Amino acid sequence: MSAPVPTARNDAFAGLDLLSSAVILLDDKELIRHLNPAAENLFAVSQRTWLGRPLSQLLGASKVVNAALESAVRNNWSYTGHNIEVARGEHLPLHLDCTVTPVEVEGATLLLEFRPIDQQLKVAREEREAVQQQANRDLVRNLAHEIKNPLGGIRGSAQLLERELNNPFLREYTQVIISEADRLQDLMQRLLSSHRTMQPSQVSIHEILERVLRLIHAEFAGVRVRRDYDTSLPDLTGDREQLIQAILNIARNAAQAMSGKGEIVFRTRAQRQVTLAKKRYPLALELQVIDNGPGIPEAIRDKIFYPLVSGREGGSGLGLTLAQSFVQQHFGTIEVDSRPGRTCFTILLPLNYEHHNGTS
Repeated sequence: MSAPVPTARNDAFAGLDLLSSAVILLDDKELIRHLNPAAENLFAVSQRTWLGRPLSQLLGASKVVNAALESAVRNNWSYTGHNIEVARGEHLPLHLDCTVTPVEVEGATLLLEFRPIDQQLKVAREEREAVQQQANRDLVRNLAHEIKNPLGGIRGSAQLLERELNNPFLREYTQVIISEADRLQDLMQRLLSSHRTMQPSQVSIHEILERVLRLIHAEFAGVRVRRDYDTSLPDLTGDREQLIQAILNIARNAAQAMSGKGEIVFRTRAQRQVTLAKKRYPLALELQVIDNGPGIPEAIRDKIFYPLVSGREGGSGLGLTLAQSFVQQHFGTIEVDSRPGRTCFTILLPLNYEHHNGTS
């Protein structure tokens, strides 16, 4: 007879909650007895709603997992199943290795440890991209500095020339020079703005999202913005203006891609035991900006955060570059998953990032 299904975290399993790897405990009926926070985060589920449910409901009918479970029970030894694919609803499917180990602890007989097989590849890719992005930003910043001063001289000279011209038709040309110089100076200022000093304070992500929502409504009346908030999230330490600008750039890009008609979803969730910039955080904020537009063109999907790369005619290609820069200054990450009909930008921000910087 199996033990009664618990309704809360068992103190006997508390040590598992400190692990960075995803762990699930099963009883002799293959019912879930415990998911540590890393497993909750990996599978995007809650222990509270999954205790006592069959493992097969979580992983699906996996022959690899079933074989590993049977071998572990039959031989009382650890077995590993490789390249297991697990669907996660709206999330991308997982590809995992799973090690099954017999255990003798209160109410549990099997311990399952899951390891994403693409995790190391993802970390290596993020490191390469970070180096490339930093090189791109340094190049653009240096170019912006070099261009900014001559632009001021061109504009000033055009103004002086305009005062000497009596022909109104010729003045039209000087006005073109002045207006184009102003446009380029504004572009240079935007390129340099991502390097200003942060001004951190305690901010509410939902107050920031409401501000962005109002701005989007004012600019794109035909776009519906839907809220999907986790209102239990605590405040985070961050630069309010930078976060508003980062999220606004993403949402504005989405609205423009949908030609001002469509739906954008702002979704917030808590994520536990998250690794960001090689540092482990017990709690992080996950913010998703989802739209039902045409998607990012495949030709630029891998370069969408690069400076001056845009999928829209007339676009400057700076909005997402600045968004990424601001997120990285908060020790967070930003990723995009896009296909026709659904584009999702996911931002992860540590909720105690000040410890990373040694300022508290």
